[in-house]
Amino acid sequence: MDAYLAPLGGGALIGASTALLLLANGRIAGISGIVGGLLGPAGRDSVWRAAFLVGLLLGPVLFRLAAGHWPEVRIEAAWPAIAVAGLLVGYGTRLGSGCTSGHGVCGLARLSPRSAAAVATFMATAIVTVFLVRHGVAR
Repeated sequence: MDAYLAPLGGGALIGASTALLLLANGRIAGISGIVGGLLGPAGRDSVWRAAFLVGLLLGPVLFRLAAGHWPEVRIEAAWPAIAVAGLLVGYGTRLGSGCTSGHGVCGLARLSPRSAAAVATFMATAIVTVFLVRHGVAR
């Protein structure tokens, strides 16, 4: 049962934070849009964007304080593959007008057809990628 508590708590915090941001600011908690808004000229909304990003970065620190250890992160890919994957994700978020957090968490909750199409595309691509990697087709 303990193996499910951290993911359950994390999911509850994600849901609460996205709902709070929508209720308090009327904004969608799409991480790519929040970070993208910080990279442009400084505007009125840069304070909440920076606070949201700092909150994301403090998550592991708060986990460490609560659990007594750092969250386990296991990445089995080489750094070049990680860099290419990161660039592809960044390109995809621009192409799809958002990321999994914006479309998957917030868009689906609002019953957005565009988000449903985006999430279906994310999931289909992930399923095909995992299949190809696990069966040695793409290594």
